[in-house]
Amino acid sequence: MNKRLTIALVAHDQRKADMVEWAVFNADMLSQHQLVCTGTTGSLIQQAFAEKDIHAEVICMHSGPLGGDAEIAAMVVRHEINLAVFLIDDLNPQPHEADIQMLLRQCRVHNVPIACNRYSADLMITSGLWDVEHYTPSTPRYIKFERA
Repeated sequence: MNKRLTIALVAHDQRKADMVEWAVFNADMLSQHQLVCTGTTGSLIQQAFAEKDIHAEVICMHSGPLGGDAEIAAMVVRHEINLAVFLIDDLNPQPHEADIQMLLRQCRVHNVPIACNRYSADLMITSGLWDVEHYTPSTPRYIKFERA
C-alpha cells in the first residue's frame, strides 16, 4: 500500500489480546501508517511493538470509558480517520455504550470503513482500493428511495 493512512484501533477489555495479536501479525503493514488508539489499547500495542522492535507511530487518546471513543469519533467527523478497527466485546455490557454506538454511527455516516472482527480487518487492510488513484467512495445519500 502506497498511501499513508490514519487507522483507528479500539478494543474492549475482553478483546485487547486479540487486537494486540492482530496488530503484531500485521505490523509490517501497520507500521507504514499512523495508528490512533484508545488509551489502554494503544499502550498495549506500543508495548508489544517495542518488545518486537517494531517502529510505528501510535497515538493514544483517552481510555474508552473516559472519552477515547468520543475523541476518535470526532476525528472521524473531521475526516481524519481512513479506517477503523473496533474489536467489540459483544458478550458483556459496556458502561459507555452510548459512546460506542456514537463511534460506530459516525463511521457509518461519514463513510469510514470499520471492521469489528479480525477477518473483516484483514480484508480491509489488504484491499487494493487503497492504492487505486482515482477511486473515491461515493458519499452516502440519505434520501427516500423513489421507484422510477
